[in-house]
Formats: sequence, structure tokens, C-alpha cells
Amino acid sequence: RLPIKIDSTSNGEYRPLPVPKLLRKAHDLANRRLTENARRTGISRRAFVNGLCGAATTLAAFNTVFAARGNLGGRFALPAEAALDMAAAEDSLAGDEFIFDVQTHLIEPKGGWRQSNPGFERILRWWPQGDCGESDPVDCYSAAHYLKEVFHDSDTTMAVLSFIPAPADRNPLSMAEAARTRDLVAALGNGRRLLLHAMVLPNLPPLESQLKRMEQAIENWDIAAWKVYTQWGPRGIGWALDDEDVGIPFIEKARALGVHNICIHKGLTFPRLSPKFTDCADVGRVARRFPDMNFIVYHSGLETDTREGAYDPDNAARGVNTLIKSLADNGIAPNSNVYAELGSTWRILMRDP
Repeated sequence: RLPIKIDSTSNGEYRPLPVPKLLRKAHDLANRRLTENARRTGISRRAFVNGLCGAATTLAAFNTVFAARGNLGGRFALPAEAALDMAAAEDSLAGDEFIFDVQTHLIEPKGGWRQSNPGFERILRWWPQGDCGESDPVDCYSAAHYLKEVFHDSDTTMAVLSFIPAPADRNPLSMAEAARTRDLVAALGNGRRLLLHAMVLPNLPPLESQLKRMEQAIENWDIAAWKVYTQWGPRGIGWALDDEDVGIPFIEKARALGVHNICIHKGLTFPRLSPKFTDCADVGRVARRFPDMNFIVYHSGLETDTREGAYDPDNAARGVNTLIKSLADNGIAPNSNVYAELGSTWRILMRDP
């Protein structure tokens, strides 16, 4: 395994992207150089891969392959000597930054969703994370594995635990299991903390029931934000944030309950759902209408079948351009009340700097 992976892994909200020929070539070169550099430094390959020089070797190999293709638009910035010199590697890659991962998921393996939502279990088996050695691949997504991957084997200090769009009886994660995981993280100490989203499906009738569930989330679970998916709908039809019958009542309820953070999945269209409500045109409109609310745009509108480039207001029907244009059209200044989440977005763009 490479110390830095740019492969087909998914965060669980989109189909894993196939590894193209260029990336396979980059992986092969990185593996060869890891073996060579471990030998040159006189340590085992396993130890070298787990160190900063191993990470630098991997990124340098990616640079070599991307540059050979003639891609001069971007590269990973590190000196060549970082691949072998620990001081150079530390200068480029080490740090004690505060790391807050706002996009994480886990699953309740023994939950009732396995009977009510068997299709989701089939989806789980597509993802590489399910190959963790458990006899039941679903166990690879449990709270125990989550703690190991996110809080033990990484530098993450804080995280947010989120949900997929599904009614409560079909959702693979319950609020109770999410809260239990939060307690487990707190027990780790060292300032480790986990915050919770509350899933809201405002277009799942009746609306009054969804608003009541928001009240219950506040009363019982001490949530930090709401999570919505505007492209989701019970019949495959999504909704807009400024829909007067759905979106506006939801935002007004969130404001009344005092949790002003609204996290919205935008981009990364789900299979069999219309991309109509995937773009960010509605974000700027509600940000202008509700200046006291925070809108965190998950994935920033990125779509995997659209190649991103410099912002072009005349070509803003797809992708991140829809977010930028929406804010510009509605006079939403930088550092006001709209935030672009970059987890999966950055990972996907690493495939083509």
C-alpha cells in the first residue's frame, strides 16, 4: 500500500471512480521508488513507507508522471531531497496543525436497516474500504473501525459524523449509535472530539413530521449542524433550498431552534437521481435571505463527470462554477455566511493537479 493513496476510494456518497491508466502508472512508479529509497536509506520498506520520506517519495513520483504527460497546471510542492532526507521531508510535510474533518461516516452493522434497506448493503460491497479483513464486510464500517481509522491512525483532532439521505428506519446509522460513538471518542482524551449532524429530509412528507424530528434532535442529541441532500427525494425528485413549501420552512425551523449551521450536499450526483437539484444556484439566494445562517456546501458543487478549470461565469451550469456564480450573482462576499467544504473535492482533484 502507498502511504498516500489516490485511488478508487469513496467517502460513501459517490461511486468509487475507476483508476485511469495515468494513475496506475503513477502508483507503479511510486511503489518502485519506495522500494529503492528504503534500500538506499538502509531501513525496511514497511518502516520507510510509514515515515515522512515515504510520503514525499510517493508525491514526487506522482509529480514525475503528471509532468511527463505535459501537465504544467499543478504539482505537489516539495523539494526533491525530501524523498531521502528526513529534515527536508519534515520541513515540507510535518506539522502540528489542528485537523478538523467535517465529513465522516460510519455504519451500525447490526441495525435494522439491513432488513429494511438491503440495497444499501450491496452498495457497501463496491467500496474498497470493505476489504479490511472482517468476515462480514459491513463490519469494516463499524464504530470500532471508525475510531481506528479517523482518530487512532491519523492526525485528526476533531470530526463531524454525518448521515446518508434515508428515512430513519432505513438509515444505516441511528442517532443513538452516533451519540455512542461520540462518547467513545471523548473517552480517548487528548482533546479528541466528535460533533454530530442531524439528518433532515424536508421533502419527505409530511413536513410537520420532519420539523418535529428536528425538535427531537435538539432535545435529545446535542447536535452541531443539520445535514440535507437537495438532490434526494422519496420519488427521485429533489428540492431547492429556497422552495417556499419545503426549503424555507426547514431553514426557518433551524433558525428558530438555534442551530444555525446547515450543511448541504451539492454535486456528486447519486445514481438514478436527477442532477437538477445538484447545482448551487439556490445557495446564494438563501444566503442573502438568511444572513444570520451559515451554509456549508459539501463538495462545493464538484461533479465527477465535469472537468474543473479557471472560473468562467459564462460556463457555470455544472460543477464548482455554479457555487461561485451563485455567490457572485447574489452579492455574497467572501468570509460571510457560505463555506466550501473540500474533503472529497480535494481528493478527486489530486488525481489531476
